[in-house]
Amino acid sequence: MVSIRSLLTRHAVDRDILRLAVPALGALIAEPLFLLADSAMVGHLGAEPLAGLGLASAVLQTIVGLMVFLAYSTTPLVARRLGAGDRQGALGVGIDGLWLALVLGILLAAAGAATSGWLVGLFGANAEVTAAATAYLAISMAGLPAMLLVFAATGLLRGLQDTRTPLWVAGVGFVTNIALNAIFIYGLGLGVVGSAVGTVIAQWGMVAVYLVVVLRHARQSEARLTPRRAGLRASTRSGGWLLVRTMSLRAAMLLAVYVATQQGAGELAAFQVAATIFATLAFALDSLAIAAQALVGQALGAGDVSTARAVMARCLQWAIGGGLLLGIIVMALSPVTGPVFTGAPEVLELLPLTLVLLGAGIPLAGFVFVLDGVLIGAGDVRYLALTGLVNVAVFAPMAWTVLAWAPEGVAGLAWLWVAFGFGYIGARAMTLGWRSRGRAWMVTGSA
Repeated sequence: MVSIRSLLTRHAVDRDILRLAVPALGALIAEPLFLLADSAMVGHLGAEPLAGLGLASAVLQTIVGLMVFLAYSTTPLVARRLGAGDRQGALGVGIDGLWLALVLGILLAAAGAATSGWLVGLFGANAEVTAAATAYLAISMAGLPAMLLVFAATGLLRGLQDTRTPLWVAGVGFVTNIALNAIFIYGLGLGVVGSAVGTVIAQWGMVAVYLVVVLRHARQSEARLTPRRAGLRASTRSGGWLLVRTMSLRAAMLLAVYVATQQGAGELAAFQVAATIFATLAFALDSLAIAAQALVGQALGAGDVSTARAVMARCLQWAIGGGLLLGIIVMALSPVTGPVFTGAPEVLELLPLTLVLLGAGIPLAGFVFVLDGVLIGAGDVRYLALTGLVNVAVFAPMAWTVLAWAPEGVAGLAWLWVAFGFGYIGARAMTLGWRSRGRAWMVTGSA
C-alpha cells in the first residue's frame, strides 16, 4: 500500500518535473525545428539541394554537437551551487561558461569557414550536392559563435531552474527564422544560400536577448561579469569528458550519413528527412532529461539522494510513455509525411518504411535520453564518455554490414535505420541502464 507521504513526495516531484520539462520542450525542439523549416523549404528546390543541406547539416551539427557541453556541463554546475544555497556562485560559473563559448565559437567559426569545402568533400557526393552543401556550410559558420553562446546561456538558466525564458527566446527565434528564410530563399531567389543567411540572423538575435537576461540576473545577485580561472577550469574539466561523449554520438550519426551517401542521392535525402524527424522527437523527449539534469543536480547539491532517485524514476516513466505515443503518431503518418519535405518521387518512395521503423524505436530512445540526462546532472560524465566509445564500437560493424550487404533503395535504407535506431540506441540503453541501477553516480555536495 502506498503511504500518504509517498504520494505527496511523488506529487512534488511531478510538479517540479512539469515546471521545468514543459517549457524546456519548446526550447529544445527549436534547433530541430530550424532544420525542419530549412528541410521543408529547401526540399522543394529539388533532391540535390535537399541532399546538400543534409550533408552541410551533418557537418554543422557535428561541430555544434561537440560543443553541447557548454550547456550540459553548465547546468549541473549551476544547479549544484544553487542547491547548496550559493546563488552568486551559481551565476559566476554560468558566466564563465559564456566566456568559454564565445572564445570557442570564434575559433571554430574561423576554422570551419576555411575548411568548408574540404569537410563536405569527405562524403564523396556528386558535384551538385557538394556545391550546395559547401555554400550552405560556409555561410552558416558566421552563426557558430551565436549557437554556442545560446548553449551556454541556456545551460545557465536551466541550472537556475528557469526553462521559461529559453522557451520564449526559442519560440521567437523560430518564427523569425521561418520568415527570414522565406524572404531569402524565395523572395530574393537565393536558394540554399538564403536558408543559411536567414538562420544566422535569427541565431544572433537570440543571443542578444539572452545577454540582456543574464546581465539582469548578475546585477540582482551582484555576480561578477569577468571570467574566473577556477570556473573556466571546472567547465573545461567537466566539458572534456562530455566532449568525448558527444564525439561518440556524432561519430555514430556521421557513420550512418556516410552509408546513406554511398547508397545514393535519393537515399541520402530520405535519410536527412528521417534523421531530422528523429532529432525533433528526440529533443521533445529530452525535455524530461533537461528537467532531470537540473533537479538531480540541485538535489545532489543539497545532499538529497532520495529526491534524485525519485526524479529519475518519474522521468523514465514519462519518457517511455511519451515515446509510445509519439511513435504511434509517426507510424500512422508515415504514408503522408514525405510530401511535407519534398516532391521528389525517388525520395518519397524511400520514406514510409523507414518512418515506421523510426516510430517503433522512439520509446527505447526516450529511455536512453532520460538516463543520459540523469547522469549528466549527477556529474557522472567520465562514465558517459567511456561507455560512449563502447557504444560506437558496437554500432560500427552493423553500419559496415549494411554498406556491404544491404540492397539499395527501400530495403537498404530500412536496414540502415534498424542498425542505428535499434542497434546503436540499444547499446546505449544497456550501458546507461546498468549504471543507473547502482549508487556510484549519486555524489553529493556543491562540487
